[in-house]
Amino acid sequence: MKFIDEAKIEVIGGDGGNGCASFRREKFRPFGGPDGGDGGTGSSIFVVADRNVNTLVDFRYSKVHTGKHGEPGRGSDCYGKGAEDIYMRMPVGTLIIDDVNGEIIADLTEHGQTELLAKGGEGGWGNIHFKSSTNRAPRQKTEGKEGERRTLRLELKVLADVGLLGMPNAGKSTFITAVSNARPKIADYPFTTLHPNLGVVRVSHEKSFVVADIPGLIEGAAEGAGLGHQFLRHLARTGLLLHIVDLSSFEANIDPVKEAKALIKELEKYDEELLNKPRWLVLNKLDVLDEAERKKRVKDMIKRLAWKGPVFEISALNREGCQDLINAIYLHLEEKRHAEHRAEETAMTEEARGISSIDPDDPRFKILED
Repeated sequence: MKFIDEAKIEVIGGDGGNGCASFRREKFRPFGGPDGGDGGTGSSIFVVADRNVNTLVDFRYSKVHTGKHGEPGRGSDCYGKGAEDIYMRMPVGTLIIDDVNGEIIADLTEHGQTELLAKGGEGGWGNIHFKSSTNRAPRQKTEGKEGERRTLRLELKVLADVGLLGMPNAGKSTFITAVSNARPKIADYPFTTLHPNLGVVRVSHEKSFVVADIPGLIEGAAEGAGLGHQFLRHLARTGLLLHIVDLSSFEANIDPVKEAKALIKELEKYDEELLNKPRWLVLNKLDVLDEAERKKRVKDMIKRLAWKGPVFEISALNREGCQDLINAIYLHLEEKRHAEHRAEETAMTEEARGISSIDPDDPRFKILED
């Protein structure tokens, strides 16, 4: 199935039913009074995050989603039936944005998360609501309200712990195949990967993390060269980026250092926040080099790139060095989770203690002192 990660749809809540103006007419009760019921509520449209849905392809071809209208009220105090709400299922990781004002309506990050997209219209009032001691035969009624209407932009950002970043043919697909259960297409030509691939990496029976492989970037991607930046959004939720570089090329016109710097510039053009994410340098395809050439190229790469972060030397083809990299990634992710958990506990503790800045001039503070 073709990977669809963008769509634009229109959601329209159902209209409420009209209220009824009716009077009770029974034998021996000629002046029974008003008995017009209210109209029913129109159906609202909700979205549900579903981990069993992988793409937005259903919404690429189904543009308009309309709720059902509520039934009108009737006499004898009969209220109209409300329409059933509509629930649309979207992949976990979908960002829903109002296309008119850019407001984020929902960010689906957990399976089963439910959010309201368009509220159904309320039903109109029947004349039973307008009776009083001075208005004993009201003929007023109100019409049902229209349902909420919105034009929404859907963007799918895959949920992964680690993102793979690199030029075409850097070996990203080979790496994700070697360490996870993903089986992307692998070939000896650029842009073999045309859509993001997710793979689960098993460190042990109970320890795992998710890796995302996106199509390779080339210089000028900001201007639309290659596949452009359209898939970089999938790295926004990752906690760690692996910058994979191919050091095995023997072509004179290919400089791995220049390519790595160009990729970093493209990342900076796209999103500075993404550039500032933790990023590790992974030097790949070193199995084709002899020991002396290998050390020379690695040293030259680190020096010219002025790299200060972690560096890993691997061969994704024969899995050399991959296990050490996997273990280091898992430890990094666990430390990050523990740090976030400690920060949440500290915030909750401070809130429970009521720690806040108190203005001595606040009258409430003076009352407490007295």
